[in-house]
Amino acid sequence: MADMGLDRRTFLQRATLALLTLGISETGLLFSSKASWAAPSVLEYLRNLTQPDARKLALLVGINEYPSSNNLRGCLTDVELQRELLIHRFGFHPSDILTLTNQQATREEIETAFREHLGKQAKANDVVVFHFSGYGNQVKIKSPGSEQKLNEEQPENTEILANSLVPVDGIAAKSNGQVDDLLEESLFLLARSLATEKLTTILDTSYTGSGKTLLGNLRVRSCPKPPAAQPSEAELAFQAKLLAELNFSETQLQSKNIFARIPGIILKAARNNQLATEAELDGFSAGLFTYALTQYLWQVTPASTVYITLQRASEVIERIIGTQQQPQLAGKNSNDPAILTYYLPPTQEMGAEAVITKVEEDGKTAKLHLGGLPAKVMQYYGSSSRFLIVPTVTETEAEIPSVELQLSSRTGLTAKAKLVEKTIPEGYQLQNGQLLQEAIRVLPRNIGLTVALGSAMERIERVDATSAFANIDLVSSVVTAGEQSADCLFGRANTVTKTAKKNGAEPLPKKGYGLYTVGGVSIPNTAGSDTEAVKSAVDRLVPKLQTLLAAKLLRLTANEASSRLGVRASLIRVNSENVELIRRETRRDPSLRASLTIESEQAEELLEANSQAWETQELLPSIPIGSQIQFQLENISEIPVYMMLMGIDSGGNAIGLYSPESSSEDSTTIKPKLINTVIPPGEKIVIPRPSASFKLAVPGPAGLAEIQLVFSKSPFNRTLSAIGESRPPRRGEGERIIDLSNPLQVARAMMQDLHAASAVPAEAIGSATDIYAFDVNAWATLSFFYLAV
Repeated sequence: MADMGLDRRTFLQRATLALLTLGISETGLLFSSKASWAAPSVLEYLRNLTQPDARKLALLVGINEYPSSNNLRGCLTDVELQRELLIHRFGFHPSDILTLTNQQATREEIETAFREHLGKQAKANDVVVFHFSGYGNQVKIKSPGSEQKLNEEQPENTEILANSLVPVDGIAAKSNGQVDDLLEESLFLLARSLATEKLTTILDTSYTGSGKTLLGNLRVRSCPKPPAAQPSEAELAFQAKLLAELNFSETQLQSKNIFARIPGIILKAARNNQLATEAELDGFSAGLFTYALTQYLWQVTPASTVYITLQRASEVIERIIGTQQQPQLAGKNSNDPAILTYYLPPTQEMGAEAVITKVEEDGKTAKLHLGGLPAKVMQYYGSSSRFLIVPTVTETEAEIPSVELQLSSRTGLTAKAKLVEKTIPEGYQLQNGQLLQEAIRVLPRNIGLTVALGSAMERIERVDATSAFANIDLVSSVVTAGEQSADCLFGRANTVTKTAKKNGAEPLPKKGYGLYTVGGVSIPNTAGSDTEAVKSAVDRLVPKLQTLLAAKLLRLTANEASSRLGVRASLIRVNSENVELIRRETRRDPSLRASLTIESEQAEELLEANSQAWETQELLPSIPIGSQIQFQLENISEIPVYMMLMGIDSGGNAIGLYSPESSSEDSTTIKPKLINTVIPPGEKIVIPRPSASFKLAVPGPAGLAEIQLVFSKSPFNRTLSAIGESRPPRRGEGERIIDLSNPLQVARAMMQDLHAASAVPAEAIGSATDIYAFDVNAWATLSFFYLAV
């Protein structure tokens, strides 16, 4: 280690700044042996955040099969996702992870397991994870001092509603109205009883009793039954025992700020007045929050603060369900933006998309867990897709050549893959636990939309809608809401969500047919008149379906984590200070991994911004409508890189970058061409360029906007030709962002450009002509999401 002459205080300050910067900018900080204070020092700091002999313990609870209820399907998947992540990414020993699922997960068993597996084993500085996926509910309990209020004029003040986790034996009330729920207050006391404060509690559940079993195409994790009359005597006795052991009073327990004082960090899937949901994915179901959380943690390199992890998970959730489900932080350490997720750096600095969980007898075939792939990408992942085996911490890339595995089949999160013969060194053996990184992404060309029909639609409406969509080649299938994965919903505003019937409830007035997100959020400018027939509505919505399919195709190219093409991009709000709101970069590019580009002054600025965001829990950037923005782009690679901007604004309109060539010729007979935006090696550009007369302002209405910046080592000639057909270029018009009238044609042209740029050899993908094959060395798609307000 180079002697930098740092005292302990200076080192800790710089290490903290580097970690915070890592969380904000996600540069990855993959350090080399370069002479830099950060290179060896921060890496050593990361590896020693826990003591070498510190133990890692986890208790994972998931319940799908509640008596008299079959509404949940993804809770066991959540347990699987967390278990595989903790073992293969964070170094937990399998024997230190206890899982309780379905009939095992009674209230008594959960509380006993917490006491025995976590409480009796965890020591100071040990790391502990508790995860719960299942129903949440509320239970009536006596408020503090209720005995003195019994004779008051408002006797209802003697009771309050307490949040509870519903164990498998807690959903059905006993004859006296009691339920055997696990009260949140009991969870607080269990956490207080631990010897360590390095506790992460993940609650993929919600408590609001909405009566809904479906929210659009998503299943709701709030118990469909109303709040229970009272907790069980056994739960109250257990709570009293904990109170006595901890010398804690009931008044203290029922304080409003109780969860601000719970040890460690709590990651909640939704705020207290919101619904947590689970999604039907391709071949499996999972909690929307758990999947987004774990998938990000598979890919992040080498570590992420808990705030940034929650922010990135929120991007995924917000795109699906809007602001109806917003993850939340709580706990004693929730005001510390430096806390790493799970209080740990990953065991390896490199992220991954998959892991080998079993090697077959032939030694050349392996079973894989695909937890690091985005769910929608995994849905279309072709059987010829390839992965690279990641060198272990004791190996180097020079010692381990590019050994590749090729996918042969997939069922849900599990896949089989075979070694690619030409890449196998002599005597090489596959091993359980080897991490895998994406090398070649193979996707089908004939991708369409899956449309779900609102759960409350009448039978005749379903028949008419199914018939109408069958005549539209954009739509590959029509399904019933809540049964299968879907891209959008069709129905009236009061038919997209299934709600339990209430006595005396009046039917809602009919509204026009329209399109909705899978979370039941209305897609802008799709609602029709209340007298419109189903077929007429479907025909009217064809242009919007084209935009939705174009957006789907673009999202299938997202590869910020796996790309090896060195690019960086920032979203800037243009004002007197030019505030950087989001930064994205390809963390696996070799040149980016080999350098540390963060200066201390820059780290100070990002630390301040991160702290402010942490305090307000603003997980997505909000930009006022009319504000001017720009994108700063940097080419870190050694070759010229071409860039294209496409996206969906907050009004649901498809937009794209439009740059006619300039010419001094004063001629109206020769149409100018659209030109590629190219970034020379090692240089930066700004879009819109400073010389452009066009300024990029955030348009209305309020809502979520999505921008995809797509980079390639080859020009976007087909894409530009398609944009030119949308709006023929006119001389002197200059660079601008325009609305696209043919977004699907443009998106398909872009897919073809990326396929051509990748030039994957025929022997790697066979003779198939109905696929796209993308090489991670050839392209990068960086995604930006923000709220227009």
